[in-house]
Amino acid sequence: MSAARRGVTGLVVVVGMLLLLGACAAGVNTEQSAGGANFWAGLWHGVILPVTFVVSLFTDTVSIYEVDNNGNWYDFGFVLGIAMFSGPVIAGGRRH
Repeated sequence: MSAARRGVTGLVVVVGMLLLLGACAAGVNTEQSAGGANFWAGLWHGVILPVTFVVSLFTDTVSIYEVDNNGNWYDFGFVLGIAMFSGPVIAGGRRH
């Protein structure tokens, strides 16, 4: 495979991943539950945090943290979701 073809393939993969992650960004919370967002919602919001953060810079209708949550379990899921994303990224940058 030529270098140009690999570059185009890599670009297509990166653009495809960005579009896929962009489709997952949190939006306006139109339906609130009585108990608020739970552990699983917190986990999901933590995983999509990088995309949601970028989107939140350009619009006021998207926030990175669900304020209508059920407390500690949402927080735990949120932090765990962030760790799932940032842990491999940070560890992948260190080569021994």
